[in-house]
Amino acid sequence: MLDPELQELLSAFPLVTEVTAEMLPIMREQSAMPVEPLLAGRAISRREVTATASDGTEIPLTVLSPADPVPGAACVYWLHGGGMILGDRFSQLDIPLEWVESLGVVVVTADYRLAPEVSGTTPVDDAYQGLLWVAEHAAELGIDSGRLVVAGISAGGGLAAGVTLMARDLGGPAIAAQLLICPMLDHRNDTASSLQYAGQPGIWTHETNRFAWNAVLGDLPAELVPAYVSPALAADLTGLPTTYVDAGSAEVFRDEDVAYASRIWAAGGQAELRVWAGGFHGFDAVFPTAALAVAARSARTRWLGGVLGS
Repeated sequence: MLDPELQELLSAFPLVTEVTAEMLPIMREQSAMPVEPLLAGRAISRREVTATASDGTEIPLTVLSPADPVPGAACVYWLHGGGMILGDRFSQLDIPLEWVESLGVVVVTADYRLAPEVSGTTPVDDAYQGLLWVAEHAAELGIDSGRLVVAGISAGGGLAAGVTLMARDLGGPAIAAQLLICPMLDHRNDTASSLQYAGQPGIWTHETNRFAWNAVLGDLPAELVPAYVSPALAADLTGLPTTYVDAGSAEVFRDEDVAYASRIWAAGGQAELRVWAGGFHGFDAVFPTAALAVAARSARTRWLGGVLGS
């Protein structure tokens, strides 16, 4: 069941049962948002930089800093949502912008190439190369490389989890924390909550999730899907930084997110898990002023401030 306020707001929102290849170009065009209105009236400076992907492709990054920065600030590396098929580095950016203002962090938001134009490990590898650029340019950015947080929402949350696994396995960079907002973690799409939200219109349904994962994986055989792409497959979750995971109780990703936090605990790690009763997928990004959204955002900011000592 949905939170009553969210249910009322959602009643006037365009919903679909499944995204299709024919719909994708239109949805991309409609979801493209300029960043300037988000920055208007905020004491935040913006800088555009470029990292380089493994194959030489340029990866755009945007650096967002307090107008009066403090040397040695913490940094949040932000990865956007959209199922790895939609969005850009400015999508859902209002969420980390709150941290620039309230916690004084520097936010670096990264593009990554989208499926189906690319597939396999390309999106997560793009995200990892962007993270390496941030770590290598810490002094130039005025950030403390010991307080680097990887964060993302939905597909970006899954990529954040994948990037954190890569950083652990490939020798860095050091990550102080990972913040995973309703993360897309499991390509198998077969949990109880995934099946629960099938056959009905929604923000992100079982059918749309299947379409997105098929776009990302292409012809890759199931047994060859890497854990960096589908982090729920990771056999070993030891050695991860402190983690925040949240989800709505009424969404496809609920059970895979709960399972991921549970497995971090089982591996001896530290994780905070929040399941927001009545929340649908991405509820606080879609309706940020709803009471449940305000509570979710506030809880994240308190956790992040505590981790960073802000």
